[in-house]
Amino acid sequence: MLSTPITGQPSTTAAGGRKWLYPLVRKGKLYNYRSWLSYAYLLLFFAGPFIRINGNPLLLLNFMERRFVLLGQVFWPQDSILFVLVMLVGMVCIILFTIAFGRIFCGWICPQTIFMEMVFRKIEIWIEGQPQKRRKLDEGPWTNEKLLKKGAKHLLFIIVSFLIANTFLAYIVGSEQLINIVSEPIGLHWTGFISIWIFTAVFYLVYSQARELICTVICPYGRLQGVLTDKHTLVVAYNFLRGEPRGKLSKKEAEASPKGDCVDCDLCVAVCPTGIDIRNGTQLECINCTACIDACNQVMAKINKPLNLVGFYSEEMIRENKKPTFNTRMAAYSTVIVVLLGVLTYFVLQRNPVDVTIMRSAGMLYQEQPGGYISNLYNAEVTNKTNADQHIELVADDPAVRIKYIQAPGILKKEETSKIVFFLLIPEANIRSAKTDITLHIMQNKTDAGSISTTFIGPVNGEGSK
Repeated sequence: MLSTPITGQPSTTAAGGRKWLYPLVRKGKLYNYRSWLSYAYLLLFFAGPFIRINGNPLLLLNFMERRFVLLGQVFWPQDSILFVLVMLVGMVCIILFTIAFGRIFCGWICPQTIFMEMVFRKIEIWIEGQPQKRRKLDEGPWTNEKLLKKGAKHLLFIIVSFLIANTFLAYIVGSEQLINIVSEPIGLHWTGFISIWIFTAVFYLVYSQARELICTVICPYGRLQGVLTDKHTLVVAYNFLRGEPRGKLSKKEAEASPKGDCVDCDLCVAVCPTGIDIRNGTQLECINCTACIDACNQVMAKINKPLNLVGFYSEEMIRENKKPTFNTRMAAYSTVIVVLLGVLTYFVLQRNPVDVTIMRSAGMLYQEQPGGYISNLYNAEVTNKTNADQHIELVADDPAVRIKYIQAPGILKKEETSKIVFFLLIPEANIRSAKTDITLHIMQNKTDAGSISTTFIGPVNGEGSK
């Protein structure tokens, strides 16, 4: 792709060890957009556990109690079909989005990038200064200044990690439980207390030590990107046809051998948080954070060259000298994503607020009852998925069918599961076959909340055998 090979900022030393990166921060239009998006995300992240929709949290992933809440909607193990649908839709959306738009999620929305670049990196710059000062500080001896700066930085890292850990735990156990863990004696919540400090240690190590390795080595999405992107995918890319051959600005050299727009300032490498050279082409380590676009545009503006030497391009756009556009391919994939999300939203909203599972009692046939009735014994499990108490009862679709409760449902408390035991009785004269399909309506506070079908076993042709 390039006329001359270029070596970027490698992430390893010649001996094979890790090379610590000191990315430069250059603020530009895209950086400002990312900042505002990050601030909105951080506000939502820390406030999320305390936001209530219809009395339920915005998001809860309580694996211990098998209780999950999304946008105020409570999901239980009985909703496993919806969980499978969410996973399938999520996978398809990730694949289609990556094929069309590359790894832009990683640079703009991923929590790892947002916390690293917009929180921890800013703390580091505030205390230790710009890249040259940070590098000099790390390579220098342990003086009082170094001890003070390193101590202050890592103390703030631990405090922020502690806040993130508490918020993260609130998404698992709920904000009420988190408040109890924080406010009550430690002896009452050993598990929660230990969990907070484990999460704190993990987040601290991720943002103080692992850093870009999460994106370049550990995260599987980066590897997936290499499989899904092609020459039509819109990614952060260097326009090599316009930029090559690169070289420093010089009127004499320009007259002798015209050069491209790239002045070989290496600023795009200096600002890269994963230490790559975007001029080497699309790379797995590129998270599409657009830092190189802002840096390059600042240089192009100073030398009166067109902007976006580095910009959002596909390989096809560069080779055919096309401007970035929202083409038919992107529109088609985006439409499919919107449709899938719409279908998923419909199924979630149409989900029954009360779930009932009915089974005939195992090992029992029908029974003859006084008055010419035949009965079957049933067991049912009823789950109230709402955040309010509900009066539950079953009503048969056929008025000739009677229900006799042994253990009635009655008032079912919020988010509670209850057992029901009951007989279904049908006049023997109404039975036409050995198996009869029965439809029962689930009445929630006298309102029909759905129906469920079961099978009734009876005598054939009036044979009264039990």
